[in-house]
Amino acid sequence: MAEYISFEPADFFNVKLWTGNSTTDRAMTGVGFQPDLLWVKGLNEGTDQELNDSVRGSTKYIRSNLANVEGTETESVKSFDTDGYTLGDANYWNWTAKTFVGWSWKGGTTSGITTNGSTTITPSSYSFNQTSGFSILAYTGNITSGAKLAHGLGATPSMIICKGLDYADSWAVGHQYTDATDPWDYAINLDAANARSNSDAFWNDTAPDSVNITLGNGDDTNRAADMVAYCFAEKQGYSKISIYEGNGDADGTFTFTGFRPAWIMIRRADSGDNWNMYDSKREGYNVDNDYVKANSANVEASDVDIDILSNGFKCRTADAAVNASGGDYTYIAIAENPLVSTGGAA
Repeated sequence: MAEYISFEPADFFNVKLWTGNSTTDRAMTGVGFQPDLLWVKGLNEGTDQELNDSVRGSTKYIRSNLANVEGTETESVKSFDTDGYTLGDANYWNWTAKTFVGWSWKGGTTSGITTNGSTTITPSSYSFNQTSGFSILAYTGNITSGAKLAHGLGATPSMIICKGLDYADSWAVGHQYTDATDPWDYAINLDAANARSNSDAFWNDTAPDSVNITLGNGDDTNRAADMVAYCFAEKQGYSKISIYEGNGDADGTFTFTGFRPAWIMIRRADSGDNWNMYDSKREGYNVDNDYVKANSANVEASDVDIDILSNGFKCRTADAAVNASGGDYTYIAIAENPLVSTGGAA
């Protein structure tokens, strides 16, 4: 008889909505855990995408829509707390009368990262959660092709997002389905809508393994400077990191995830386009047509429709950003109501 393991998404991931009030020391509770990564976007104002994490320090931010260096804002995220976070009065987090969404991920383990004889870079600080398959790594690159960076997941990463902190280098995203045959020969910029790049400077044309990420000698992943990486391993019934093919029809492609997604990020892999991000709370009903672009400061938009369903999602548009005929689309989805079984059912 199969052993059934159930867990709530609020243990590892949550979505929170708020309206800014420009007050300092504003406690944002109800997240359900102490976050280690908070990604914030203003919805009705053209604000940059703000990523704060516990590994770099809560007041330090980087912006997914820009190649800019890391910044510090003492009135952004003042602390990560047991049931959420405390905001200051900085506009891009807490602007009066502006609406915001915050996506939170939990890490939690900050010591004892696994290395092996191949590891050449051990992160200087980190937070990982092997149950949910998520880690944050702060490290110093060494400009060496084939460098091995320990990631802490205890499983092979399916998606890696890297950013240099000291130099205005682009974000680099590796995904296990960026290409059908050689996915780790490529990277896609998170901060742009350009086409994927084929270069061994990103991942040294080498797939990660259960202990290490292999880096090339390029600035976007391995400059001799401070870097951060957000790593995701696919976990059955909780996260899906995969690919689908568009059909170019308003009655679009259905993608099975095995759960109702709480959050989805989609990007065309075989052509340049935007990173569209959806979640189940901003609309709460189908058709779910509210999205923001990870590579843009634009306000929330509603012209690229998808349905978030009990077992996946379905495109309701022929828009090339999510459903061009024959287009290959990479995505990451995280569950709203995951239920995992060793027998393979969700």
